[in-house]
Amino acid sequence: MEKLKIRQVILVEGKYDKIKLESFIDGMILTTDGFRIFKDKEKRELIRTLAKKQGLIVMTDSDVAGFRIRNLVRSVVKDAPVIHVYIPQIHGKEKRKSAPSKEGTLGVEGLCIELLQKLLEEQGVTSQKAPPAGRQITRADFLEDGLIGGENSSEKRARLLKRLGLPHYLSTNALLQVINRLITYEEYQKLRGELDLPAQEQ
Repeated sequence: MEKLKIRQVILVEGKYDKIKLESFIDGMILTTDGFRIFKDKEKRELIRTLAKKQGLIVMTDSDVAGFRIRNLVRSVVKDAPVIHVYIPQIHGKEKRKSAPSKEGTLGVEGLCIELLQKLLEEQGVTSQKAPPAGRQITRADFLEDGLIGGENSSEKRARLLKRLGLPHYLSTNALLQVINRLITYEEYQKLRGELDLPAQEQ
């Protein structure tokens, strides 16, 4: 099955929701980690920045918790372009769970792919060709610049994350995905000098 190419960033609640969407979507998917987003200023800033730059699709569950998160996201992103995809309230239990949710309805992870695709299409979200991208920042760049695989790599990554205003706990893969959405390779090269990273040989 060819994956749906989504330009906007998609926001869901948990990792199992993300896994479900990744099975048929080619795009960037972030999680709120449930209510953690209420205390996580760095994650809120990241969501605001990405929403302004690329647009945001919110797909939280249609329960009390999901609507609380939606309302928070509205206040965070303000006038940035946001598409709210609402999940129908279907009674049931996810396979991995021993008991239904508090409200007894399925979340994103519990819905079939066909229904999730239909919900996206109803909101005008269809497969989109990404604009031609310039040179991407890669793991090889991180390795050459000492951001991974070196003695002080974690310290250098921490400086980069702080400089970009990104959550300090982002993994290397997540950092690569986010950084390629936020800045160009040329901007990254410029940042290297500011962060005291070694310049690569051209």
